[in-house]
Amino acid sequence: MSTLDRKIDFAVVLSVRNANPNGDPLNGNRPRQNYDGLGEISDVCIKRKIRNRLLDMGESILVQSDEKRTDAHRSIKDRVDANELVQEHAKGKKQNKELYADAACQSWMDVRSFGQVFAFSGTDSVSVGIRGPVSIHTAVSKNRIDITSMQITKSVNSVTTAKDPDKKGSDTMGMKHRVDFGVYVFYGSINTQLAEKTGFTYEDAEKIREALRTLFENDTSSARPDGSMEVHQLYWWEHNSKLGQYSSAKVHRSLQIALKPDVLEPKSYDDYEYTIVPLEGLEVQQYEGL
Repeated sequence: MSTLDRKIDFAVVLSVRNANPNGDPLNGNRPRQNYDGLGEISDVCIKRKIRNRLLDMGESILVQSDEKRTDAHRSIKDRVDANELVQEHAKGKKQNKELYADAACQSWMDVRSFGQVFAFSGTDSVSVGIRGPVSIHTAVSKNRIDITSMQITKSVNSVTTAKDPDKKGSDTMGMKHRVDFGVYVFYGSINTQLAEKTGFTYEDAEKIREALRTLFENDTSSARPDGSMEVHQLYWWEHNSKLGQYSSAKVHRSLQIALKPDVLEPKSYDDYEYTIVPLEGLEVQQYEGL
């Protein structure tokens, strides 16, 4: 496998229907919105889903969620401590930050993709920061979103008493929030200079591409029922050089999305027109979602 030798830009168009794509814990877990009323999905949330898809594809991942983990380690530190290749350069006379970073990048795909900060307590522990080549923007909806809130009753009868073991526990009230409908877009790029430092390869880029195309596969929850979130199109630009023919900003702007003239309020993905402004010498590859 060879280190990535060309700059890559990408864009993902997805839709949300009757789901909470990314709740805001500081706002009662309501779907995220900016001050213009547009929906948002944080880059951290998107990277979590990419990591989950890479796990499903059999890749070694450092930052695993507890419900998706594939090993017995309950924390990042436990996973790092159990890696002999990394620990060889962590302490003592063999302590070496560069070799430590190289070993971490070799061991875990998400580290060589997104980077990672290794800063654990201990006087003799190495502290390393790794910058990854794959950058992801926050996803933003194309129009203002409508959020529906629903009050629910949560019935939990897990505690009994000696006096009355059959007595039902009291119900508690809660809220669920959902986005009625929205088309979201997020952008990203893969930097070749950082890829050289982490050992990120073209084969790794192809795995990231597949993870983006199947982003919501095996991602079911009560807030995101199956079929409520869908990737419609993945746009993938591969430049012919390490620096690229165009800036990422110009490439991302070449994807233009607008409501069709006769549509006042979007209700489906097909209510929008999707246009790619041609850039000389740079072809775009389009992939449909799963």
